[in-house]
Amino acid sequence: MSGVVVHLPQGSGGADGGEPHGHAVTLRLGPGEVARFGRGSATVPVELRLADPAISRLAGEIRVTDDHWQLTNHSTTHSYLVENPEGAGEYLRVPPRRAGAPIPFEFSRVVLPTRGDTPISFQVFAPDHLYLDPEAGVPWGTSTVTAYSLDETATYFLVLVALCEPRLRDQSRVAVPTTPQIVERLSGHVTGGTLTARAVSSHIDYLAEEKLRIGVADAHEPGKGDRRNGKREEIVGLALRFGLVQEEHLALLPPLTGAGGRERPAAR
Repeated sequence: MSGVVVHLPQGSGGADGGEPHGHAVTLRLGPGEVARFGRGSATVPVELRLADPAISRLAGEIRVTDDHWQLTNHSTTHSYLVENPEGAGEYLRVPPRRAGAPIPFEFSRVVLPTRGDTPISFQVFAPDHLYLDPEAGVPWGTSTVTAYSLDETATYFLVLVALCEPRLRDQSRVAVPTTPQIVERLSGHVTGGTLTARAVSSHIDYLAEEKLRIGVADAHEPGKGDRRNGKREEIVGLALRFGLVQEEHLALLPPLTGAGGRERPAAR
């Protein structure tokens, strides 16, 4: 069990004194741990500060269990939405004072209403989902778990395929694609069309730290770019060595186009 990752993108925490509030915040929670969110104060500390006057000082909390997470809404007036960005518009509405609402999505966007033009939101990456062992013939004993639990319908898997694509196509030690290259590569995809560079970087971090559990060596410490390049290399190397991404997965990507906009044939 890898726990939950809560991510508040930079500048997404509301307006503090008329200016976008705060740096990016990433929290990692294990089973049994809790993170509180809201405006906060000296007497009401919160782990995730959302600076908007329409949000309570203690707006709610996230509690992690063994196989999912729960959302508590402390507001007495406002409902919160939990959206599934990977799905076809699915969402849950968590009403005021609702305690411990279980959230089934693997990747969620929690949306809080504000008096501004746009609501405030943050992202939650859930624990790995567990599945029954198809070979189990008896209803007892220790369950078999998947070493690398990947959802092939999720956007993070699409990013993983785009990272692996150059090496899958020509089997050479070419450079791993950069974030802008991945954004451009996925721009024609029904999901990838809304991906930003920040979102791609978040998916790469999620793959490395939660799904594939990769620790980049300290040799990359001198610069942030070096660390990120090392992380990408590790992701691609592990995914290809264990066959997590294979040639048939290239069909998930938009067609390659060459000169004149004609589709380029896939490498054989």
